[in-house]
Amino acid sequence: MVAPPQLRALLFAINALLRKRRYHAALAMLKGFRNGAVLREKLRAILQATYTHSWNLARFVFLYKGLCALQSHVQGKTYQAHSFVSAFIGGLLVFGNNNNINSQISMYLLSRVLFALCRLGVEKGFIPEPRLDPFPWFTGLVWGLVLWLFEYHRPTLQPSLQSSMTYLYEDSNVWHDLSDFFIYNKSQPSK
Repeated sequence: MVAPPQLRALLFAINALLRKRRYHAALAMLKGFRNGAVLREKLRAILQATYTHSWNLARFVFLYKGLCALQSHVQGKTYQAHSFVSAFIGGLLVFGNNNNINSQISMYLLSRVLFALCRLGVEKGFIPEPRLDPFPWFTGLVWGLVLWLFEYHRPTLQPSLQSSMTYLYEDSNVWHDLSDFFIYNKSQPSK
């Protein structure tokens, strides 16, 4: 089916605009925004990851509770160390395999633990109470570091993070026409 002349002329004008180097920076920002907003269909991978995540959590909770109960029974009383020892053993047995899902869970927990330890430090008086909310500084530091690592020390980042950042920050610099500027991330092979 042939497009009407007005539509062809509009597409020609848009594609000519997209090829002008003088607008490249602004258009790269726009395509980067588009890449950040687009959700890829990865239903099977999401379902598999969800299953693995929930199965690991179920096994961990079972082990953790069992080990806590065992220590309490053997020692006749519950101690704070029981939770650490039980979780340490459960973490080794369930989450000790270095794969994408366990890595994501552990990194998520690390950020939560660091926040909690800072709060505990303030609560116990080891760290002075901040006068201003430290979160804006924290998030600025995290984003500054991750983009610096991506731009200059990429291999140090986890592969899935490298892939996401390549999609957002590099793929958004390349296009040939309207199809790979707005509809697809990369140009489609000709049939």
